[in-house]
Amino acid sequence: MGLTRDFRQTMGDRVRRDKRFARSLLDEAATLFLNGEPEAARLLLRDLVNATVGFETLSELTNKPAKSLHRMLSKHGNPSMDNLAVIFDAVRQRLKVELKAQTVRAA
Repeated sequence: MGLTRDFRQTMGDRVRRDKRFARSLLDEAATLFLNGEPEAARLLLRDLVNATVGFETLSELTNKPAKSLHRMLSKHGNPSMDNLAVIFDAVRQRLKVELKAQTVRAA
């Protein structure tokens, strides 16, 4: 049997090494939320937080307890829009990127 690496470690290493990849993940998390897939969006955002800011630093940036942030971004979490905005903003600032929402007409 071959050696394997933990997915989170692999993803975290790539996010830290490849800023374009990190920006793409943040964009995908926002897109998932806007397209009605909040569970997938929360889990992707949680992985991105772990790889970039970390929950302890996110706690300091958002003035929210780390445990609460973990719960918000869990599979069954239910963060308010205000909390999501603060989390997205903290990650966006860490990655030094802009998020811009656009509407696309259905075909």
